[in-house]
Amino acid sequence: MQADRSVPVESNPAVKLLLPDTRYATMVNGLLTRIGEWTGWIWLVLLVVIVLNVIMRYLFSEGRIEFEEVQWHLYSIGFLAGLSYGYVADVHIRVDVFRERFSPVTQAWIELYGTLILLIPFILLVLFAAMPFIAYSFTTGEISEAPGGLPYRWVIKSFLGVGFILLLLAVTARLSRIFCFLFGVPGEKHSDVHG
Repeated sequence: MQADRSVPVESNPAVKLLLPDTRYATMVNGLLTRIGEWTGWIWLVLLVVIVLNVIMRYLFSEGRIEFEEVQWHLYSIGFLAGLSYGYVADVHIRVDVFRERFSPVTQAWIELYGTLILLIPFILLVLFAAMPFIAYSFTTGEISEAPGGLPYRWVIKSFLGVGFILLLLAVTARLSRIFCFLFGVPGEKHSDVHG
């Protein structure tokens, strides 16, 4: 079943690309959405840690390096886990000034080529560079260089790999939907949820 390639989503003149769902995309997008929703709680925890750190520093004149390190750890985890969620929700940055003027078929072809030529090689390059970085941190038992800093530095560094693996899953799910749209691979249902 092929998606209707000419149906606008809204009443404005911009045409949004509607892609049919595939079993693989539905499964992966559901998983990544749940991970993204749970990861969203990190921002609340981060806010609490920042407020506690500020209160301790300015009211009690006692700064804690652990709190400062936890702040950037939480921020890193939220950002890296949020990459895949942003891609699944189709809220990532693109040059919509030009894209919205193209037909859905042209949008799909641009996204296909951009994903295959730019995005996937970038993800693989980051993963290729990150794995030795993470492995070295784990094997050496790296800890923070700051006095009173956090141990197990490899845990936070591993989120670089985890975040980009999740992003690669999101990209392959999107590609399955694009292929279904462009080449008529049978999809299960038409959906505008993931965009």
